[in-house]
Amino acid sequence: MDLGASHPLVDGRTSGSALISAYRGLTPHRRPVWFMRQAGRSLPEYRALREGTNMLESCLDPEMASEITLQPVRRHDVDAGIFFSDIVIPLKLAGVDVDIVPGVGPVLGKPIRSAADVAALPRLTDEALEPIRQAVALTVAQLGSTPLIGFAGAPFTLAAYMVEGRPSRDHLGPRTMMHSDPDTWRALTEWAADASGMFLRAQLEAGASAAQLFDSWAGSLGLADYRRSVAPASRRALDHVRGLGAPLIHFGTGTSELLVAMHEVGVDVIGVDYRLPLDEA
Repeated sequence: MDLGASHPLVDGRTSGSALISAYRGLTPHRRPVWFMRQAGRSLPEYRALREGTNMLESCLDPEMASEITLQPVRRHDVDAGIFFSDIVIPLKLAGVDVDIVPGVGPVLGKPIRSAADVAALPRLTDEALEPIRQAVALTVAQLGSTPLIGFAGAPFTLAAYMVEGRPSRDHLGPRTMMHSDPDTWRALTEWAADASGMFLRAQLEAGASAAQLFDSWAGSLGLADYRRSVAPASRRALDHVRGLGAPLIHFGTGTSELLVAMHEVGVDVIGVDYRLPLDEA
């Protein structure tokens, strides 16, 4: 399936932008600049808009999510917007009991610890993603020639939250499951891959010009574990959006040793964090 004729990549609005040109390996007219954490927590207009609204509510209010996405683009004239959302939104829309607790992060009502827990997980439906499509469409209508980057959490990071039930320093729970119960681990990461892939697809079909798979916690893994137990699920997530014609990006934090393997899952662009000099990358 291709993107529709009115999509910004197809009708020409963003196809010649500095960001998309760079993502496609061309020489852009200027070096594109954007902010990875573009929610703009430093912006007074962001804090004013978010007052009295929790994180997940703000992500699922299309008008609010769109406005938050647009705020730093208006203020700083950057070369791309990054869709305001959260990696656990696909879990929430599927019906998983999850909330973002201020000062803590994502917390699940019932962590996933067994094959039965995985089997009982609800499935994300295409219809449930309608608030995401609405927010992206509202945003793209105002961005004009500035591309929007969509994103989703990579399966390992989602699964790590789901096993631990909350943020963790060492991710011992998911790494233990990976080795002691590989079948359950595989089933969990495949569930997460499909949820993230559908989330990415909804953003691209609604008008995002690129899509990034974001692996916050893959840096806790060695290369062998990553290739065997994580990369197949990341590839599966991206399979949901291959062939649409939008550039695909893979980014992780602390993943300098994994960059080649992260590229091998099939992406156009690799993100590099501050730990690795660009010339080494």
